[in-house]
Amino acid sequence: MKVTEHIENAKGKTLFSFEIIPPQKGKSIQELYDNIDPLMEFNPPFIDVTTSREEYIYIDKGNGLLDKKLTRMRPGTLGICASIKHKYNVDTVPHLLCGGFTKEETEYMLVDCHYLGINNVMALRGDAMKDEQSFVPKAGGNHYAIDLVRQIKDLNCGQYLHEVIDADNKADFCIGVAGYPEKHLESPSLQSDLKRLKEKVDAGADYVVTQMFFDNSKYFAFVEKAREMGITIPIIPGIKPIAVQRHLQVLPQIFRIDLPEDLIDAVDKCKNNAEIKQVGIEWAIQQSLELKAAGVPFLHYYSMGKSENIRQIASQVF
Repeated sequence: MKVTEHIENAKGKTLFSFEIIPPQKGKSIQELYDNIDPLMEFNPPFIDVTTSREEYIYIDKGNGLLDKKLTRMRPGTLGICASIKHKYNVDTVPHLLCGGFTKEETEYMLVDCHYLGINNVMALRGDAMKDEQSFVPKAGGNHYAIDLVRQIKDLNCGQYLHEVIDADNKADFCIGVAGYPEKHLESPSLQSDLKRLKEKVDAGADYVVTQMFFDNSKYFAFVEKAREMGITIPIIPGIKPIAVQRHLQVLPQIFRIDLPEDLIDAVDKCKNNAEIKQVGIEWAIQQSLELKAAGVPFLHYYSMGKSENIRQIASQVF
């Protein structure tokens, strides 16, 4: 079932969803299951599965030289989506990236999704590689998320990259895109960023999931500005609980977001990460309750593969 259909069927009730990351190569999928199991009591209609960019590794050749190789440390997005769908009977949403993928590879991924009965996808540009100062698209790949949305929409109409196929079983993907309550880190302004979001919606996006934020007023203001611009599709808030001290530095640095002073002060008073984790849980509970009271369609949690803090939050909200 499509994400938008889940929202329609809920008739105003706020639903629960979360995002996971594939395990590193060589790791068992059982650890992933062990972290999904406790969250299934909250009846998530869908689970997002991220896709990792390729990265360079350096292999010692034994003669004082290093061999530079390009690899993916967390492959398996589609296999995990299919496995979760089969094991839990829940919809899965694979992330599709521009970065690191050609248009042909994206088309093959979409065809596989269609065969597996996966009819929701998240269309993202993706980040720059670790050794790149700015995003560089792969040769033959999509440059921006809007290009990816257009490719998915074309395929829904039977228009493949090199031919139009009179298909009797066309795909019908529901397309999610990202939104940034505090603007994308590369955007010159929030208004400019909203214009880019409107373009993705006009190209065929069906719903928006926001980047994490810690001040609900920024989400509410973002939604209001988006509505004023004519963006009418659902805008799902993304929530991530603070868990360790370094989040105070890492999250603003990576995502260019602001943390509320009250949250910073509460974390600074903690003696250890166990206390910080509890502060993060309590903050996310209050965020979630306020958002739920406002009637948001989903509360979408960035679990990063760990479920205990998400379970504690959801138990107080749902």
